Amino acid sequence: MQALQRLQIPCLTDNYCVLLHAPETGETVAIDAPDAAVVKSALASRGWRLTHILTTHHHNDHTAGNLELKGFFGCQIWGPSAEADRIPGLDIGVDESSQLNIAGHAVRVIETPGHTLGHISYWLPDDQIAFTGDTLFSLGCGRMFEGDAKTMWASLSKLSFLPDATAIYCGHEYTLANGRFALSIEPENAALAKRMDEVATLRAAGQPTLPTTLGVEKATNPFLRTGSTAVRARLGLEGASDWQVFARLRELKNKG
Repeated sequence: MQALQRLQIPCLTDNYCVLLHAPETGETVAIDAPDAAVVKSALASRGWRLTHILTTHHHNDHTAGNLELKGFFGCQIWGPSAEADRIPGLDIGVDESSQLNIAGHAVRVIETPGHTLGHISYWLPDDQIAFTGDTLFSLGCGRMFEGDAKTMWASLSKLSFLPDATAIYCGHEYTLANGRFALSIEPENAALAKRMDEVATLRAAGQPTLPTTLGVEKATNPFLRTGSTAVRARLGLEGASDWQVFARLRELKNKG
């Protein structure tokens, strides 16, 4: 089984779509479809034909291209069954019980509600890739538009148990702003300082900061570091539960 080819495409202001292409079958999958024209151009530049769209959640900046791409390519759209009535062109609703694959590559659905109530992430264990949409960002996490802090913390906890080597593709390019907040919470974190130097260099060159890896995020992302003594001390929450530390971090980030 050949490795899937990957192409990350900037869309709209700060969104990303990722294309996965299986050379042996010609299958090509888009993870979210923010902008049909941009996705079609990227496909044409590679000579690929879109066969599937895997949707993480119903927000328009992740689904706006669904119907145009489906009309043009006849592709099949998968997405969270819990949001089936809110995802344009959905063909198959999926959840954690679903058995999916792309050209023989297993695709596991992880239910990660919080940003929206039906949000899902996609994990390809054999390829060591995860697509976390607007749940986990590099150095941050998504806002809780529909869920609460306990729900979002449970979702992040699920993702934190993936292998450290897992490449994490997120829905937006928010790393630089997220990192500034992270440094305000844990300025003594040497791994975070190193990551921010890398991020600043990449952004100055107009390059994406993604993918990251789960191992890097566990060492630098305050929303995955609720057990850190330094983080808890800075928040004055030494004896609090992890979800309470998370809730306070998210509250502070929202104010920033």
